[in-house]
Amino acid sequence: MNKKVDIYTDGACSGNPGPGGWGVLIELDNKNIELSGGDKETTNNRMELMAAIKALEEINKDYEITLYTDSNYVKDGITSWISNWKKNNWKTANKKDVKNKELWMRLDEAIKDKNISWIWVKGHAGIAGNEQADYLARSALEKL
Repeated sequence: MNKKVDIYTDGACSGNPGPGGWGVLIELDNKNIELSGGDKETTNNRMELMAAIKALEEINKDYEITLYTDSNYVKDGITSWISNWKKNNWKTANKKDVKNKELWMRLDEAIKDKNISWIWVKGHAGIAGNEQADYLARSALEKL
């Protein structure tokens, strides 16, 4: 039986583009692991992606993962759009390069062989894990 892990991810940006941060709360084996980081010049979507990437790179395939994100961009991208992007050599339906392609490729690699449920949650709605991920992202942004 696989062990379960809950992951909450969030990204924050001051200006878009501008300085940004990402935050992750991993609830694993009755303990919490917090990760965060940032970039001096980035976008909100890039920070949302980095949060998911960093979280999933941290967890091995032996876990049943539930990842909570308040980013429809991340959830829809990984659950719907990515299969066509890959078929079309990382081009959109309009034949344009996929934005943030290198991060999508990294996320695609991070999900390999993993059992992941992607759940969208409303941001700033009092969901404890999401609020903590938001706090970590904003704290990372303030340290830049």
